This record gives sequence, structure tokens and C-alpha cells, in this order.
Amino acid sequence: MSRIRIEGLLAAFPKLIGTGKQHTYIETENVRYVYQPIEALYLLLVTNKQSNILEDLETLRLLSKTVPEYCLSLDEESIGHAAFELIFAFDEVISLGHKENVTVAQVKQYCEMESQEEKLHKMVMQSKINETKDVMKRKASEIDKSKIEKSRGDRGGFKALQSMGSGRLESSFSDMSIFSNGSGFGNGSGFGLSTDIDSFSNKSKGHTPSSAAAPPKGLGMQLGKSQKTNQFLESLKAEGEVILEDVQPKAGNTKVAAPPPTDPITLTIEEKLNVALKRDGGLSNFDVQGTLSLQILNQDNASVQVQIETGGNPGILFKTHPNINKELFANENILGLKDPKRPFPTGQAGDAAGVGLLKWRMQSVDESMVPLTINCWPSVSGNETYVSIEYEAPSMFDLRNVVISVPLPPLREAPNVRQIDGEWRYNSRNSILEWSILLIDNSNRSGSMEFVVPPADSSAFFPISVQFSATSTFSDLKVVNILPLGSGSPPKFSQRTQLITENYQVV
Repeated sequence: MSRIRIEGLLAAFPKLIGTGKQHTYIETENVRYVYQPIEALYLLLVTNKQSNILEDLETLRLLSKTVPEYCLSLDEESIGHAAFELIFAFDEVISLGHKENVTVAQVKQYCEMESQEEKLHKMVMQSKINETKDVMKRKASEIDKSKIEKSRGDRGGFKALQSMGSGRLESSFSDMSIFSNGSGFGNGSGFGLSTDIDSFSNKSKGHTPSSAAAPPKGLGMQLGKSQKTNQFLESLKAEGEVILEDVQPKAGNTKVAAPPPTDPITLTIEEKLNVALKRDGGLSNFDVQGTLSLQILNQDNASVQVQIETGGNPGILFKTHPNINKELFANENILGLKDPKRPFPTGQAGDAAGVGLLKWRMQSVDESMVPLTINCWPSVSGNETYVSIEYEAPSMFDLRNVVISVPLPPLREAPNVRQIDGEWRYNSRNSILEWSILLIDNSNRSGSMEFVVPPADSSAFFPISVQFSATSTFSDLKVVNILPLGSGSPPKFSQRTQLITENYQVV
């Protein structure tokens, strides 16, 4: 049926309505109008004359029940506002000219279901937005760098330098001395330049004293960095973006690597914890994997054996390296090579991995073994969602650098944190609220945080990720002594013990 035909039928309907008639249908030569008054409006169903009028009346009755579900008031303005919702609902009731066997509740449920095409379209749009933001960030960084280079070029040339022979030029500029040592133009090297910068105005930015390179392309020496701050980069930082700058990383924001070993022998005991806690209580997964590694600096100390002491935990299964004497370990808790004449391999001071001697694993379903439990209680009240989170830590470990990351629904502004034991930070880019506690010991075995966000489903706040470290382990393994195989006194050794989280979540 064409659009003109439909408009003609609807235009003829008001002229056919009579007054004082009891029935609610009108028949013409070709079609039948079945209608029902709704206050000052009419709900109209146009069918052919061969259709079943009883079924048409049932369809009209279902449509009349559907309209109030989407319109607050049955007037023209309210129906105009809900026009698209009504079209979708009517489409669920009538399919290809026939009534579907549905109820009002089912129609409403079908209209509220998610559309895979819509979700895919939103994902594509979001990826384009993210890509555009990345391009803008790169362009802004390039513009900022070009301004800095231009500023350096304008201020960096030193016109006072005229001597090209050997000599020394001393000048005081913000506690900076410049030394010029040259040997003429021999070997095509030009005159040599080196700078010794003791202090400068941008020490507060984290610059360390360094030697300046030769002037690039005649622009002169680079004496400093522009102090101007790019407002665009600052706005990106406020949104949670990470902007790389020519500054030293802060200790609080970067994982600091372990210092290189200074003792002849270093043993590292490390356990990685994988835990999955259920949001309603209970333990879904608990897995501990540990390693004992040996690092020897000098070949003179490589012919040794390691005597250890285990904590006697029956749930831990130890496994030695294939080259380790298993009988010696089983009988005396001593780790030594199968061939006593063969020394352990040595490593450089910067090699933090070492040689693996022993591995162990522990799995459990006992919730009391968990070093940190998290409880999250979201509750909707009016137009706000109140979220209360609490942690509890048993006295088995002192936890350090604890970070509890709570996912949030997309927000226009940071959540309203009303109470917290510790510090918090909102990552707007990833929509994550990070709760940080520097140390959990006997003084704060429990703590809580409460914040408020707009209405959201409780599942939006899961999974919660947890990170922490500790200086104690589940195995309670200790290195007792280093036994030399040759003559001489036992070499000096040190041991490092740490427990870290690898995948710790509340799901």
C-alpha cells in the first residue's frame, strides 16, 4: 500500500464518523475502519473487508492497552513525544498484517531488549572517538615539542663565543658553568664543547645535571626548556590521560625495580597470588605459586649448597629443578646439584632473575586463607546509587601499597566520595575509582569507603581488582645457611622475600 493511499484513507475517516452510533466500525467498498475513542483522540485500525472482525477487535483492544504504557497522558502532545516508542510497540503486536500472540508485558519486554546492531554501532563510534583523541594527543605533543625547540633555538645560541683555539670560557648563568676545550679544526671535528650544569631553574621539574650535546644545525646550545604549560595537555591530564614528559618518574607512581645485588650470593623467595572471591561471599579460586632463585656474582662462590627451612605447611607441594639432588633435599632440606663438582651458573649484577632452584604451589578452598577480603554493597536510593565497600585483613600478613580498583559506570564527573580510610583517585578515561592504602597492619585491619554515583546496576561495580605486596609468604620458607663445597668460610649471602598479587579479583 502506497503512502498516498494511506493518507487518503486516513483523510476520509473523520468524514465517515457519525454521531449517536453504538458500533465502532465503518465499512466502505474496499476497507473496514475499526476504531476506539481514547478521550479526544481515536485509535484506528484499517483492514480489508475479508478480515475477521472479532480478531480485529481483539487487536484493537491490545493496542489500546499498550498506549498508556508509553504515554503519561492521552493527549496529542504526549503521544507525539512517544511516537517512536508506540511505533515499535505496535510493530511487536502486528506482524505482516496479522496479530501476534503476545501480551502487554511481553511487548514492553521486547522493546526494552538490547539490539546487537545498536551495540556494535556504539562500539564502532567509541573506537572512532578514541582514535580521534589519540590523534589529537599526538598532534598536541608535536606542536608542544616544536614550540619548545623553537624557544630553545631563540635563546640557546651563544654569540659571545669567538675563540676557536684551546682555552676555557667561564660564565655564570644561574649557577651554570660552560667549559670550551677545542683543538682547532683537526680531523674535521671542529671545536669541542662540554657543559657542566650544576643547577638550573627547572630542577623542580626533576631534571638531573647532564652534559649538553653539540648545537643542532647551528641553533646554538640548548640551555633550558620552555616553562609554558599547554592547556590542552593539562585538560587531557585531568581526564586521566598519561602524558609523557621529560621528567624523572615519581617514586609513588612507578614500580621501582629491586636494587642490584651487592652481596656475593642473593636468594629471592617470591610467591604470586591468584584469588577469585565471589561478590556474595565465598571463594571461587585460590592459588599460590612460589619460586626460590639463586644469584651468584663471582665464579669463586659458585660451588655451594643452599640449606633451607620450610614452614611445614602440608598443603604446599615442592618441586626441585631437574639438576638438583632430590634425595638430598628430601632428607636434609639442602639444595645442591646432582654433580657436586659442577658449580652453579653466575650472573651479572643487573640480572635480577637468577637461577631457579625450587618451585611450589598451594591451592585451597578455605576462605580463612585469603589475606584480604572485599565486600561491596551498592544500593539505589532515588536518583542516586550509594556504594559502600569495606576490606578486612587477617593478622597473617602486613600488606603494603594496597590498591583496590572499582569499575564505575560512565560518569560526567568524579564520584562523590563521602567517607574513606586512605586515599582515592578517579581515572575518568577508564572510569575506575582507585582506593589506595599505604600499609595495612594491626592498626587498621579493617576499613571502609562510601561514595555516591548516579543510578546504576549493581553489576557495573564488578569485577573489583586488588593489588598489594607483603614481606611474608604462605610457605614461610627461609634460607638457613650457605654451605661451601670446598675449603674456606661460608660466603656472605642475603635473601629477599615477597608476596605479590598476580590476579586478585572480586567477581
